[in-house]
Amino acid sequence: MSTPAPADKSRLAFTYVGFRFFWLTTLLVSFAVQIMSVSIAWQIYDVTGNVFLLGLVGLSLFLPALLLMLLTGLTADRFNRRGIMAICLGVELICALGFLAFVNAQAHEVWPIFGILVVLGTARAFWGPAAQSLAPNLVPPEALSNAITVNASAWQFASIMGPAAGGLLYGIAPTIAFGTGAVLLVIAVGCVLLIPKPAQKSAGQATSLETVFGGFRYIFSNKVVLGAISLDMFAVLMGGAVALLPVYTKDILHAGPQELGLLRAAPGIGAIVMALVLTRFPIRDHAGKMLFVFVGCFGLFTVIFGISTTVWISIPALALVGASDMVSVTIRETIMQLWTPEEVRGRVNAVNSVFIGASNELGEFRAGTVAHFIGPVAAVAVGGVGAIAVAIIWSIIFPGLRQQRSLDKKMVADGSSAPESA
Repeated sequence: MSTPAPADKSRLAFTYVGFRFFWLTTLLVSFAVQIMSVSIAWQIYDVTGNVFLLGLVGLSLFLPALLLMLLTGLTADRFNRRGIMAICLGVELICALGFLAFVNAQAHEVWPIFGILVVLGTARAFWGPAAQSLAPNLVPPEALSNAITVNASAWQFASIMGPAAGGLLYGIAPTIAFGTGAVLLVIAVGCVLLIPKPAQKSAGQATSLETVFGGFRYIFSNKVVLGAISLDMFAVLMGGAVALLPVYTKDILHAGPQELGLLRAAPGIGAIVMALVLTRFPIRDHAGKMLFVFVGCFGLFTVIFGISTTVWISIPALALVGASDMVSVTIRETIMQLWTPEEVRGRVNAVNSVFIGASNELGEFRAGTVAHFIGPVAAVAVGGVGAIAVAIIWSIIFPGLRQQRSLDKKMVADGSSAPESA
């Protein structure tokens, strides 16, 4: 690790100066993206009144990550990750200024917005693997679990407050909303440049099909990493309850917009509270078993939400869904980073990012499609039961993941360290 560690190897990520700037970057970028996402949606609908175009916003942002998956991961492994992040933020800043110019011009055609969105999605596609792979370079293994937890809490906080801030700023003036996003990105660029340059072990082979597909090859050859990634993918696929919240609020809970806002915020609030708990009481042992328990809890609380007919049961249930997800994310991401060699980490994270992004989209599609045929209550409940089933099945077919004990280093059930080539 390049960041000098205190003599006692602190488990607190904020002890390390590089991570403090990294966390602040995550917070600023997440806020900027949330503000711009809300503002873009408002702008497109305000100009066109076309609901279908709103769906194309997410597709424009996701497709570059899917199409460039092999290139983005290899780039994160071959070049300086901090430098990649700085370049990506510079491109995102240009996109924010492009949105600002568009609203100032009061244009009546929205195709330039989608062109900018594709560029923004491309920058985000390169940003993801580089940023996810940089965190383990900034803290020692003892602090990695804490780093993943508090970094996730920054994103959760922005996902709760960012849309509200974006709506308020856009209500004042679109230029203020996009201008605020641009300012946040400028500050984020400064934070990235203040991160001490980490030591990064680069892939030494010449570029070939073998190195390009190295992430896939490593994932499918390592059962622990494959189990962690596929567990997350299928558990998220079974989710999608958030996509049905408007229907639930109006037709099942017989509530209004205020309650809908509380329901949407509940998972994020639960996740932040759990992040604070994990910071104070980190997971020391039996991490693999706890992972499957909390994925099962994710499914259980989803079922409780699905069958609830009272908003004051539904809100706590969704908060517990978010809290359970935070625990599983912390364990899963930490294990995956520990078991992935430095020289292939970018390619593995690129695959993981695309799989999770796709499963999020497919999870919402699954929930909506099933709800169309059997109703929203059954759709959510079936998804929750499915998540519980995934936890049980994965715990059986991936014993190495279940037997993982420590979140400090690769450990198996008997307490011995796993070999580096595992």
